Amino acid sequence: MMSEQMAISGTEPVIEFDSVTLGFGGDPVLRDVSFELDPGETKIVLGTAGAGKSVMLKLAMGLLEADAGAIRVLGQDITHLSEEELFPARRNIGMVFQEGALFDSLTIGENVGYAFERMPEVSDDEAERRVRESLRFVELEHTYDQFPSELSGGMRRRVAIARAMVSRPPLLLYDSPTAGLDPITSQRIIALIIKQRDVHRVSSLLVTHRLQDAYYIASFRYDEATGRLVPIERNGTAHLGKGAARTRFLLLREGEIVFHGELNDLLASRDPYLQKFLA
Repeated sequence: MMSEQMAISGTEPVIEFDSVTLGFGGDPVLRDVSFELDPGETKIVLGTAGAGKSVMLKLAMGLLEADAGAIRVLGQDITHLSEEELFPARRNIGMVFQEGALFDSLTIGENVGYAFERMPEVSDDEAERRVRESLRFVELEHTYDQFPSELSGGMRRRVAIARAMVSRPPLLLYDSPTAGLDPITSQRIIALIIKQRDVHRVSSLLVTHRLQDAYYIASFRYDEATGRLVPIERNGTAHLGKGAARTRFLLLREGEIVFHGELNDLLASRDPYLQKFLA
């Protein structure tokens, strides 16, 4: 386990969307979207293709600018910041891209440690220690000197998680982390996400189209005593040390939020669209 806590303290939302609207070519992608991501919470974003899920992540990273509304990340309004102004905010965000997005010409160690290129305050020795620690967390320290082409797709996705967490950000964004992977490999990636959530108490916004992954994240917790995943109590709250690892769902339909809440409430909903979506 990492020696320093990455999660943030306090009660202020980690991410806040306030009446956010965005469109391309006159067609709205998100319409008046408002929600908050609490400290230590994992929020799973569901929806059909084109519903606006990945756009939401890009807005949180400042890669897109909203047409209306405001976006606050870690208490800072990033809605209209320039690229230069966004850099300090992005240092507090770890991003796991859908395809891993590793640099083919760099070793695994260099890929994971790439964030330190812009962090001169971290010494080379400390950077290497953190890189190896992150790779150990995803059980891939032995790949330190290998290249991405030498790894399987699932291993590259695990490296992407190590890279996202290496600088110990208080916020992680996941864009379809199991897309294109076989069921067994997908299960391993989801187990790592649960472990990351429960060990480091990091706040996460996770986009997925795989309902089985979403259910699993909300239904299991990582038990540090045994090193295994165990079912969460039926009330949906896993009591872990000083608090509860909360997982909630946000369902988008044509750019609008049609559900926001706990797994039990989602499954119990009698809304015809939700029932059809979950079927």
